[in-house]
Amino acid sequence: MFEAYESPWMDEELNIMRDAVRKFLAKEFVPHADRWEKQGIVDRDAWTIAGEAGILCASIPEEYGGGGGNFKHEMVLVEEMCHAGVSGFGNSVHSGIVAHYIHGYGSEEQRQRWLPKMARGEIVAAIAMTEPGTGSDLQSIATTAIKHGDHYVLNGQKTFITNGMSADLICVVAKTDPAAGGKGISLIMVETPGCEGFSRGRNLEKLGQKSQDTSELFFDNVKVPAENLLGAAEGRGFIQLMEQLPQERVIIAAGACATMEKALKLTADYVKERKAFGKRILDFQNTQFKLAERFTEAKIARIFVDDCAMKLAEGKLDDTTAAMAKWWTTQKQCEIIDECLQFFGGYGYMMEYPIAKMYADSRIGKIYGGSNEIMKLLIARDI
Repeated sequence: MFEAYESPWMDEELNIMRDAVRKFLAKEFVPHADRWEKQGIVDRDAWTIAGEAGILCASIPEEYGGGGGNFKHEMVLVEEMCHAGVSGFGNSVHSGIVAHYIHGYGSEEQRQRWLPKMARGEIVAAIAMTEPGTGSDLQSIATTAIKHGDHYVLNGQKTFITNGMSADLICVVAKTDPAAGGKGISLIMVETPGCEGFSRGRNLEKLGQKSQDTSELFFDNVKVPAENLLGAAEGRGFIQLMEQLPQERVIIAAGACATMEKALKLTADYVKERKAFGKRILDFQNTQFKLAERFTEAKIARIFVDDCAMKLAEGKLDDTTAAMAKWWTTQKQCEIIDECLQFFGGYGYMMEYPIAKMYADSRIGKIYGGSNEIMKLLIARDI
């Protein structure tokens, strides 16, 4: 069913890219996926291998080492990662988020210093927003970066940071003016190698996405050069975050769509083969009705997200629509996979079956990128 549908934003170049990415993942990543799950982190050389293959920074201009593409290229990567079942490679954060903060707000010197290395996989990037006491309420962060002469002194703690254990470059959300609330937030780029006062906590054990390193970060009087401020002036961080979050949310929505489609394909194949009471599970009317509903919802999600992707690539996607896409697709992702798992019976509860891993991996979708409750508040403000 899904194979017959091609997104309207796809073209010949993107189809060639999709085929190349699919073959790359099958050869270089899929054989290691189970081991990465057990060790809680992907191999460090996976980043350089991906860089050599042109997988990283696909939507960053070629002059900075990127692929020269746009958001449609990131969509292909997100979808193929999901289809391959590779949930631990944090490229969406590295390339789809941090690279765009640098390209969008960084100076020319910052772009030249960091983006080519990110594109080659020589450095891994992360963004540090969430704190132990602050999630979606970014204006309430407690981490500070106070300027002293030619440097900032950074103090605070971050948690649930994707790529946290492997990151060489971290975009830290901090308050350069603690008394100014949201207007005092800035983005400070921290280069971690040899960084005195910076430390990582444990690699957090999660319900799902186990091969994605997610950690706590600590900043104890960390000195950061003043030129590592992202943007021409302090206090622009909150605006920068709000401008970039729609892209993050569409990336999450795209992943939700691809995961729904994979789950439904696996389930459709299974119910055609599995028998109960002398006939295929698919031959029961309950199965037919349930899958008809879920295939319909997945198709609606795909068409909606395709529209968002095209608007985002053209710079026309509004914040409210991005919030709609994020909450609805991740909600449906969890509902659909839960129902798909039910058709597998006891086998669906076994981690050796992909549907079980997908069930665990998907739950975070309703939380990260701004919880779905926050998404609804954002939508309500526009009513």
